[in-house]
Amino acid sequence: MKSLKLSFILLCLLTVSFAESRLMAQVMEESKPDTVYPIIEKLQSDAALFSRLKITGYIQSQFQKADTAGIESFAAGNFPAGIDNRFAVRRGRFKLAYDHAFSQYVLQVDVTEKGVGIKDAYVSFTDPWLQCFAVTAGVFDRPFGYEISYSSSSRESPERSRMFQTLFPGERDLGAKLTFQPPKTSRFNFIKIDAGMFNGSGPNVVDFDRYKDFISHLSVIKTNRSEKLKAGIGLSYYNGGWRQGTKYNYSMNDVAAGEGNAIAFEIDSVASAVGSKLRREYFGTDAQVLFDSPLGLTQLRGEYIMGTQPGIASSSSSPATQPGDAYIRKFNGAYFYWVQNILQSKFQTVVKYDFYDPNTGVTGDNIGVKISGKNKATNAADIKYSTLGLGLVYKWNSQVKITAYYDMVSNETTTALKNASTLKDLSTNRLDNVLTLRVQYKF
Repeated sequence: MKSLKLSFILLCLLTVSFAESRLMAQVMEESKPDTVYPIIEKLQSDAALFSRLKITGYIQSQFQKADTAGIESFAAGNFPAGIDNRFAVRRGRFKLAYDHAFSQYVLQVDVTEKGVGIKDAYVSFTDPWLQCFAVTAGVFDRPFGYEISYSSSSRESPERSRMFQTLFPGERDLGAKLTFQPPKTSRFNFIKIDAGMFNGSGPNVVDFDRYKDFISHLSVIKTNRSEKLKAGIGLSYYNGGWRQGTKYNYSMNDVAAGEGNAIAFEIDSVASAVGSKLRREYFGTDAQVLFDSPLGLTQLRGEYIMGTQPGIASSSSSPATQPGDAYIRKFNGAYFYWVQNILQSKFQTVVKYDFYDPNTGVTGDNIGVKISGKNKATNAADIKYSTLGLGLVYKWNSQVKITAYYDMVSNETTTALKNASTLKDLSTNRLDNVLTLRVQYKF
């Protein structure tokens, strides 16, 4: 009897459970359009949003050894006094790029042991009709030459050439530019023109004057049908300047020196010159050739720049803050790369030569000659430097690259700047070579 009652109770429970299940299924079916579909649409919208967002970055950790402690160097900056070796995070980049229709937003930061800094922060808009014109505004690479825009994650040498580090500190600037380049579907896609106006004071400082600098670059790049040969050529022009802060500026000329004359800085003192524009003008040309052969992929690149650079007595570098007395110099500089893949292996050899002459108006023993009067003698800032770099690159995989690179630096010598200090003596070649060992991870 008890078993019969238990069976009846179980049957009732099963019946109720079945009825509830049918009722729940009916409710779900009836409410589907109101709940499930919006959820799916939101997920699709979120997926579309994230598909437009691209996150990339890389980190470069390195060890360096210098010939002499405390040297001045363009291989990632000067060595501190008493230090001839160092570990560092040279670059730690994190980049966000959001693309939508004919617009793009880009933000890139650099995180190292020295702090956090903004590298890129700009918006770009492409015309939706011809798709040939684009406007970019914010902080971004200055459109001059080839090496500035060639990413540090791809470049075979650890650093850019001395002339670019001097003329374009930080590579980037605040401004706006117009780009003309036909779309990829056009047969004229190989032509690209950039032209823009910039503060001229670099990417991380507030402009110190009202003058703006014009920068432009024309490039033509062609590839043959087999895509085994690629060649490009470019022309660059820079026209700008900065505010004269005092009534004194100095230009190269023959001036009185001891028993005769010397090539030195001649003073020009006019009170009304304060606030006037000191002309800054560069002309540049660049070329690149890439071809594939049984020996492996070969790349040849070169660039030459000449022009007028207003600087200060101790440096020809482009200023980021208002300078004092101005020193006007004519300059030139160049770099040349030969990059050779070793057959089809993961190894790559690099040979790079670059030079920068900050003052082409004076050479050799004429540099540093003492003069009389209010004129100024030339000094260590007028010395020409050349660097031969030899490197070996191992591409472990698509993310990891290991580089060993040796910079051999040579300086112009003059007996007029002789000093007992190894770091100050310019009567002989300084001992300022640098070995760099670097590992890079890129995603």
